[in-house]
Amino acid sequence: MPAFAALTALAACAAAPPPAPGGQGSAFRVFQFPADAIPRIDGDAGDWAMVGSGYAIGTDAIAADDGSGRRPDPKSLQVNVRVGWVKGLNRLYFLYEAQDDYWSFARPGLTNDIFELVVDGDRSGGPLIARFHPELGRSLSPHDAWFAFQNIHAQNYHIFTPAGDKDWAMAWGPQAQWIKRLPWSNVAYRYGFKHGEGGKLVMEFWITPFDHADPDDPAKSVETQLTEDKLIAMAWAVIDDDGPGGKRGFWNLSPHHTMYGQASQLCPFRLMPLESPQIAAIWSFRILDRDRRTVAFRDESTGATRWKWDFGDGATSTEQHPVHRYATPGKFVVTLEAAGPKGSARLQKVWDVSFTGDPPK
Repeated sequence: MPAFAALTALAACAAAPPPAPGGQGSAFRVFQFPADAIPRIDGDAGDWAMVGSGYAIGTDAIAADDGSGRRPDPKSLQVNVRVGWVKGLNRLYFLYEAQDDYWSFARPGLTNDIFELVVDGDRSGGPLIARFHPELGRSLSPHDAWFAFQNIHAQNYHIFTPAGDKDWAMAWGPQAQWIKRLPWSNVAYRYGFKHGEGGKLVMEFWITPFDHADPDDPAKSVETQLTEDKLIAMAWAVIDDDGPGGKRGFWNLSPHHTMYGQASQLCPFRLMPLESPQIAAIWSFRILDRDRRTVAFRDESTGATRWKWDFGDGATSTEQHPVHRYATPGKFVVTLEAAGPKGSARLQKVWDVSFTGDPPK
């Protein structure tokens, strides 16, 4: 959180996003991948086939931010972006597909075609780039603004499309030494064109959003906790560089050019629940009293409305979250059968619930 008062208002974005289900208001949607279908970062879009068209944010959603509302000429540039997340992982996954008539990636510096992404995971708002800090040049020196403020509470990535012989992104802050490599991010490209040619680019990547991205030490950083129905702030710009003497377009999801450094000008994105959840039997337990062998069982299944527990000692229960006391010590095989409108599933855990040591060989 920045030292000054946070501004949490979100921008009215270039294209009105579809309403989120359940009356949650308008926000772009972030698809939840099942835990057994996490996209592999290899540049192959096949993993994203399950992500419906309602999650796609295309060329018609980005516009010039000069007040004209101009859209890119589809003969010159077409883009399609889908965003995903996985419950239990604080990662945002992206599939970026673009067709361009001129790909620029051979010259030094920030002359590439670029996908500029800005994420404010906790919607703390306000500036994230030193040049916009209200105390810059007064109580805050440029040196301190960079190391103590830039990219800390929200992050800006200039992602090169493609990277060519550059690192894949300019992470616009002192965290660049760690934030754009594993285990905090990953990227893969697929394309067959050369610099100056046209063609299609497919890019897959993921990043970790941070509520506090420490300039020096990832261990001191605080990841944004991603949970179902959470609203985050995010926007991107597609910078289309048509080479020396050509036009350079800046096509923005936000109507504000300065969204790159002002988190309050970003757009709302909602982390969606699983679509049409199938039955999955999931459970955990906690020992309440070791001496009396009392265990609290917790159902964590998806899509279940009925439960049958077999505690492995002859006792059963149909409660969702039962508490059971074992009469004698032992090592128990506990089974949960969860059922609902989509069918049923079972999960058995062998000897996880135990009140005795292993038998001698």
